[in-house]
Amino acid sequence: MTDTLSPSGREALLASDGPTILDALPHPVLLVAPDGVIETANTAAEIFMRSSVSVLQRHPISEFVPFGSPLLTLIQQVRERSAPVNEYKVDIGSPRIGAPKVVDINAAPVAHRPGAVVLMFQERTMAEKIDRQLTSRGAARTVTGLAAMLAHEIKNPLSGIRGAAQLIEQSVPNEDRALTRLIMDETDRIVKLVDKMEVFSDERPIEREPVNIHIVLDHVKRLSDSGFARGKKIVEVYDPSLPPVYANKDQLIQVFLNLIKNASEAIGDDPDGEIKVSTAFRPGVRLSVPGTVERVSLPLEFCVQDNGPGVPDDLLPHLFEPFITTKTNGSGLGLALVAKIIGDHGGVIECDSQPRKTVFRILLPAFQGGDDSASAQNNKGNK
Repeated sequence: MTDTLSPSGREALLASDGPTILDALPHPVLLVAPDGVIETANTAAEIFMRSSVSVLQRHPISEFVPFGSPLLTLIQQVRERSAPVNEYKVDIGSPRIGAPKVVDINAAPVAHRPGAVVLMFQERTMAEKIDRQLTSRGAARTVTGLAAMLAHEIKNPLSGIRGAAQLIEQSVPNEDRALTRLIMDETDRIVKLVDKMEVFSDERPIEREPVNIHIVLDHVKRLSDSGFARGKKIVEVYDPSLPPVYANKDQLIQVFLNLIKNASEAIGDDPDGEIKVSTAFRPGVRLSVPGTVERVSLPLEFCVQDNGPGVPDDLLPHLFEPFITTKTNGSGLGLALVAKIIGDHGGVIECDSQPRKTVFRILLPAFQGGDDSASAQNNKGNK
């Protein structure tokens, strides 16, 4: 999975025109001098390390990673062996560069510079989350078949049971009517659950158009403020210059209502509870999609963040699978439906969670049409 470069290839990259070539690489590349100080870095490394190259060049690599980090051991191994060393799934996260940062590391010596080491990182986070989401979609397809069966095999008998309970209610003493009411309420609850599952079996093409995401989020915020999130703090951090997203407006409303409702339930009655909704443009995310030759760009990033207790570690990898929930009375279909909608739009949803910071991040394609009126409408909505 990790891209590698031969030592001679690295030396060529680090020649006089090296910085220009290195900046074209999507992976962070660092040159560590014999004394451990970072000598040069490409643009991807500046973003990854959260520091400009001028700042990086004033500090040793050890100041950016945790004490005793496997990265430091790896650098020492390269110097001792004078040969490349690869290491996979190494967490080099720290408060300075962000945590967690799980990467594959490709380290190699520089032949004409004894003690100098070239490092290349490849982040695994996005790829693994996409793999998990594809697994979740497979589980959702299982729910699709189950929903079709339930609609026919369960809803019809339930209708008969409810009708019978209504008839019985008219002929029993008052003290027994609570039981017939219980039967009707429970059949109604099961029907609602089956209705939720039926959404997964809807394979019709999505009707999409250029949508101003901020209009969607403003509408969702008004609904939340007047309902489940009444009195709770919702912070908006928006990029006003964001282009339209190519999506179905009603389905996006459903997605963000679900995410903000989950965030609201996570913070509960905490007086310091806060929900942050943000939008941003991230031009660096491009994915290969089955059936297409070109890589698809997903530059639009929408996040819903809360400072609740976080998602349990054992549940996090399965969060978007059907029937997975942290709620006592939850159906476990809400996030699975969110993942289906985002997947149907050609996007990706992921969750990063730790105590006091849980972030649901959505990446979607921008509208690519040449209709100037669509852009004009979007700009108008941002004012």
